[in-house]
Amino acid sequence: MAKRVIRSPKVAESSLPLSQATLAGNVLYLYGAVAFNERGELVGKGDIRAQTRQALENIKALVEAAGGTMRDVTQTTVYLTDLGNAAGMNEVYRTYFPVEPPARATVRVDLGNPDFLIEIQGTAYIG
Repeated sequence: MAKRVIRSPKVAESSLPLSQATLAGNVLYLYGAVAFNERGELVGKGDIRAQTRQALENIKALVEAAGGTMRDVTQTTVYLTDLGNAAGMNEVYRTYFPVEPPARATVRVDLGNPDFLIEIQGTAYIG
């Protein structure tokens, strides 16, 4: 099965050796989205709601570039630097997945940039 790299002009390119998303058959593997806008600028320094929204907008742009919708997201892993931010994250997350949300794990981590509060990785089935 061939794989295809998916990109979106709405998502900033990374200087790291990674693809924003990879489509293998009907399965879309999404990178760990952070709160960078399309110009590579951090959105919402210190604001978990703004950072969650931007990370999910990045995921949405990639899912749509692959031909899907947010309803096609089957799994996410949410990485938080402070579990005290879970309520604010959930408030925004719920708006992107109002019915039948994907399976999810949420874990506390240290992220590469001290201004990042959240990173979200996921998988979608594009069928």
